[in-house]
Amino acid sequence: MFGLTLLDFLMIFIYFFAIILIGLWSSWKIKNEEDYFLGGRTFGKFIQTFAAFGMATSAESAVGMSVLVARNGIAGIWANLLSVFGLPVYWITSIWYRRLRLLTLGDFFAVRYNSKVMPGFYALLSAVFFMIVIGLGLTAITKTVTSIASKPYEYLTEVEKQEYHKAVELEQLENTDAALLTEVQKARLSELRLENPRKEFSYINETALTWFIALMVLVYTLMGGLLAAFISDTIQGIFILILSVLLFPFAIIKINTLYGGTGLSGIVEVAKSKLPEASFEIWGSPALVDFTWYYMLFILIMSQITVAVQANQLLACGSAKDEYTARYGYTSGILLKRGATLLWGISAFLLVILYGSMIKNPDYLWGYACRDLLGQLNIGLIGLMIACLMAATMSTASALMLTTSSLLTYNFFKPMFPNFNEKIYIKVGKWFGFITIVGGVLLSTLFTNVFEIMKLLWEFNIVIAPAFWLGMKWRRANKIGAWASIAFSTIFFIVLQTLLPILPGIKTEESLLKKVQPITVVRTYTARDVDVEERRKEIENWKKLNEVGKATTPMPKELMKGEKFEKKYITAERSIFWTQGIRINEEGKQEGIGMLSLELVLLDKFFDLSKNPHALNETIRIIIRTFLPFFILMFVSLLTKPDDKKKLDEFYAILKTPAIADREEDAKQVQLSIENPSRFDYKKLFKNSNWEFEKLDRTDIKGIILFTIYGVIIMSIIYWISTLGK
Repeated sequence: MFGLTLLDFLMIFIYFFAIILIGLWSSWKIKNEEDYFLGGRTFGKFIQTFAAFGMATSAESAVGMSVLVARNGIAGIWANLLSVFGLPVYWITSIWYRRLRLLTLGDFFAVRYNSKVMPGFYALLSAVFFMIVIGLGLTAITKTVTSIASKPYEYLTEVEKQEYHKAVELEQLENTDAALLTEVQKARLSELRLENPRKEFSYINETALTWFIALMVLVYTLMGGLLAAFISDTIQGIFILILSVLLFPFAIIKINTLYGGTGLSGIVEVAKSKLPEASFEIWGSPALVDFTWYYMLFILIMSQITVAVQANQLLACGSAKDEYTARYGYTSGILLKRGATLLWGISAFLLVILYGSMIKNPDYLWGYACRDLLGQLNIGLIGLMIACLMAATMSTASALMLTTSSLLTYNFFKPMFPNFNEKIYIKVGKWFGFITIVGGVLLSTLFTNVFEIMKLLWEFNIVIAPAFWLGMKWRRANKIGAWASIAFSTIFFIVLQTLLPILPGIKTEESLLKKVQPITVVRTYTARDVDVEERRKEIENWKKLNEVGKATTPMPKELMKGEKFEKKYITAERSIFWTQGIRINEEGKQEGIGMLSLELVLLDKFFDLSKNPHALNETIRIIIRTFLPFFILMFVSLLTKPDDKKKLDEFYAILKTPAIADREEDAKQVQLSIENPSRFDYKKLFKNSNWEFEKLDRTDIKGIILFTIYGVIIMSIIYWISTLGK
């Protein structure tokens, strides 16, 4: 049934049965709001580690890595792992959230800026953000699971067979040199591209699967709150680690069996034969020519700034019993995620060796490999893989659902209705959780370009990030400056750039269709079997063109294995202003798609951006988006009256007070700090200034050094792999 065995279904059933039991058990322990939304702040290092790991990991983490590696080789791994150097930042910032002693991160804006409206705005902004994240995870899991349960051709319905044949026809036409196509074939190609027929069909309906997973998340999270979510995350984290290594041994065995190799040396020799040398270029790969060092550097800076203001940070760190547990658990969870990412990348490399020439769409690579490597054994491993993928998505969805429901309950609903009892607020929170998951399901149907959605998520929270960072570390930041930064960023970066394209004629305006011209990248490689085969196909294609008198270049020279040769890569024309590029509409006119980058439109009035590489334009856009809101907040704050000194003293006194596990003693220490705000001023790095940076202690320095070394080790392993393939 569905292409799965009884053992596969048993594995899936055991997983879901355990998750529901956890929800029931946790529901008996809920006594108040803090129990439901923060688990009573009782979690230790083990639970906190897997909670952070589960929140940071979803189905698209492993599956998406296979797509990146299939398209970009080893460069796809390092591009995904560059954020490993953010771990020292997490080591420092993770204790902030526990020291705040707040229920939601939205409360920070209420306490720091004495505002009732700002937390509500933050809650709504975060709700949209987390719905997009949940939707993206659901999209990845459904596409992968449905591809695992793919129908063989003989089981297709007549309608599905007709669509399958159209997809094959489209593939053949796209693989034929355009010069060889007749006018009828060209018209047919355009028709099929618009129709976009499917080649893969599944026993499982994607929409039904999405709603089923969403229902399971709702059941155990609504029953047991954060306690259920975090215990489930621990179990699911173990499943995710299993997912990380499950395909590994089977892929190695199959490669060595197919090609007669043994051990690691056999894999390396096959990789050198079956993959082009460009696949092992860790930096400067022609496939990633737009991912320059400066572009990746500012992406890293922006992501570190925006991640800090994600509301689930307080959920991950603020629920710990003390600040060291928060720090240790959160950074260990992220460290675990980076290690798992490296394993996914290596596994993806093995899958590309096995199936890269067979699977044209890399989105289906992971699912196809699961079917081929695990299905033949009939011992329930496909069911285990499906359970692992579901665990990866559900652990993230449950945590983000609780984060959103607590934000909307306490920062949006409660200020309007302040006199209800705790039970009412818990019920309201559950309804907001329900809306969050349903919203994520509905948004999952809108995703087409996953990479552009990822870029949107990186940039989304820059609207509120300056108010958080400067509010934490600069006394002079005031409410007026924060609102000025938020208002400008929201209007200029979100509202105008989303709504302007709706106006008639904007998408087809000629001045907005400006492009960066393609460049030619030349690389010198040593020919391998895959290069020899590719050159043979080029020669055959040239001969066909020559027969009809359409060959415009000399016949390509035949390649011999081991021979040095040059390969030219021509980059695509790239839109400067439209986030998702330019397409031909139904009227045959060019039109922009996606959001309109107004900052680049204005900058192009003074500098001709078409002369810049695409990576430089994107870097300029990121720099403007990242730093302009900070400048506005600082400029306006300096021109306006400072916030109340007494409230600021109290806020920073609490923030400097270490959070301990003993609740009564912790409350006493907080009170001492409020009575004597200068109690911890000896720790200030810049005395007699408005900056609230603290001197690093031995624990801070030790963590920074260890996590930096870890980052170097991870990148060294990637570099070592790249040298094996050269």
